[in-house]
Amino acid sequence: MNTSFGSLVAGAVALVCLSACGGVSEMTKQQVARSETAVKQAEASIGRSEAGAIELQQAKDNYAQAQKALADKNETTAQRYANQAELNAQLAVAKAQNASARKAADELLASIQTLRQEADRASTTPR
Repeated sequence: MNTSFGSLVAGAVALVCLSACGGVSEMTKQQVARSETAVKQAEASIGRSEAGAIELQQAKDNYAQAQKALADKNETTAQRYANQAELNAQLAVAKAQNASARKAADELLASIQTLRQEADRASTTPR
């Protein structure tokens, strides 16, 4: 058996055992805490940008659901929502960064075009 696959199976078995006990594992609590950090970082990174705003809201909603599931001691649901919150936060940041890069590229292209036009005028002007 592959070592990483064996570890994965062992982890899954441990998760099932923890879920069956009715409590929430420390690992799940940490995962929810990581999702909170990811959401806060995304919020700070995006600021007032519209790009990524929908994904950020989804991340916030998923985090709230993860907290609720944690309070209800629902291990699997808490993990799923925490994971989804983290992914949505990352997507929100990526979309905001993409929009920012696209805007910078558009500005650069406009500057290049202006320089070309000025160079063309300078080369056609009689001396």
